[in-house]
Amino acid sequence: MTEHINIARLKKGSDVFEVVINPDKAIDFRQGKANFEDAVVYPKVFSDAKKGMLASEQRMNALFNTVDQVEVAKIVIKQGEIQLTSEYRQKLLEQKKRRIIDIIHRNAIDPRTNTPHPVTRIETAIQEAKIKIDEFRQPEAQVDEVLKKLRIILPIKFVKKEIDIRVPALSAAKSYSQIKIFGKILKDEWLSDGSWHGIIEIPGGLEQDFYDKLNSLTKGDNQVKVIKVIGE
Repeated sequence: MTEHINIARLKKGSDVFEVVINPDKAIDFRQGKANFEDAVVYPKVFSDAKKGMLASEQRMNALFNTVDQVEVAKIVIKQGEIQLTSEYRQKLLEQKKRRIIDIIHRNAIDPRTNTPHPVTRIETAIQEAKIKIDEFRQPEAQVDEVLKKLRIILPIKFVKKEIDIRVPALSAAKSYSQIKIFGKILKDEWLSDGSWHGIIEIPGGLEQDFYDKLNSLTKGDNQVKVIKVIGE
């Protein structure tokens, strides 16, 4: 095997178990958004994937109580460390950073001038503040943390919105996990009919993205209302 592969790696004591993965799908699989078959390049478990050395079935049975390659591979992907090639990691980081910068550019202003910060200024400030972007987290979930660090060196005013949401029982469970990504849940209420009612606080610029995502998940069957606008 080539060394230019992406791996999920799980260590148990002195034993190592590795699976060769498709990074995007493997990350999605961990979050319940992709099939196992799409997440793997080879449906086999290795002790050293780069050398093509298969894991011992005896050790798999001892540590996982099964020799089923697929079942062990699923555990490795879900519980192990995702090891990416430097090229892919850089690509992923760049994508997340671009999305975060775009969100801030669309929503933040310089309170001294009441005008938007240019993209280059935001990018430079992120570098100066040595802000680390997490390649495994959704960009929307990182905006607040990035803003807190940016404010140390860059004057920024950012609007937040509190949105009242009602989602029917049919799509409540799958919508809930995505709703949490966009911001802070202030009210969390499961109703007797299986529907969900809550209030979420999100960056103002994510409002339309949030509506689009919710409409996609619920096929438009939801109720939303902005109940408060907070100017920071």
